[in-house]
Amino acid sequence: MEKDDQDLARLLPVLPILVELGNSGHVTATAEALGIPQSTVSRALSRAAAVVGTALVLPKGRGVELTPAALALIPAAAEALDQVRLGLALARQESGKQFGRIQVAFQHTFGEATLPLLIRAFARENPAVTFDLQQGSRSFCLDLLAGGTADLALVAPPPAPSSTIGAQALYSEPLKLVVPAGHRLDGSTGIRLDAVRDEPFVMLEPGYGMRSIVETLCRSAGFRPRVAFQGQDLHTVRGLVSAGLGVAVAPAQRSGSQAPSRGALGWCEVDITWPQARRDIGLVWRNRPDGSPQAARFKDMVLAQGSDLLAAARL
Repeated sequence: MEKDDQDLARLLPVLPILVELGNSGHVTATAEALGIPQSTVSRALSRAAAVVGTALVLPKGRGVELTPAALALIPAAAEALDQVRLGLALARQESGKQFGRIQVAFQHTFGEATLPLLIRAFARENPAVTFDLQQGSRSFCLDLLAGGTADLALVAPPPAPSSTIGAQALYSEPLKLVVPAGHRLDGSTGIRLDAVRDEPFVMLEPGYGMRSIVETLCRSAGFRPRVAFQGQDLHTVRGLVSAGLGVAVAPAQRSGSQAPSRGALGWCEVDITWPQARRDIGLVWRNRPDGSPQAARFKDMVLAQGSDLLAAARL
């Protein structure tokens, strides 16, 4: 191997460090961005300087200053890495497999069945694609989407489409009144929501989709709910209802029978006959041409097949 080839072989592993250093201008920030020790960055810069034959950084205050040699090398290193990434993408495309990572934000209630069913269907044809999942309130999910740290969000209700985001409802599910066992409405075949206007409510905290849905339902029924307790998930809400601390409105608990659902802790679901009590679950995405192609493929599959997939699972 000739000397130029030897120098190139020594320099190649250092290229990502050089490019990140050019972006941040700090050794510490470079180490944090790449997830490696600061000492590793310093040793890599020393090896690169030995190959180039001159220093690449000089101390300056608490940071470093890039030398003319570094300023000449780093743009070429960035271009080389871009070409390698392009070649890798083309090679994977030729292999017929789709690689990459899709970032999905979703509300807590969709983690048990809805999202796993959609991912399973996508993974059959795209086994090499991975998912980065984050769960939280509706506002949390939409904030992640707006901030660019999520490609897609699964929320209820979906927001109105705009110039920056797209949204589409996938399915609608009934909402029920949840009362403690032995409550005066326990066993009722159906009630108007204003029948509990004077009772304390157990609700999710502000920012959760169900909170705004329940408040809207109560306004439609002509009253403002008196909130006695708040929680961050529906399991907690049902538990507080079971303890006799109030009533709640929540998605129907799925049951294999036609009988009203009853919880082991002592709650009972009652149909709401008025006003219409349902919630729409939908997919939301950012309208941008430079988005992840894998996320676009997942979005297209969900929009084309999601409703049928979820209906088949009786969600």
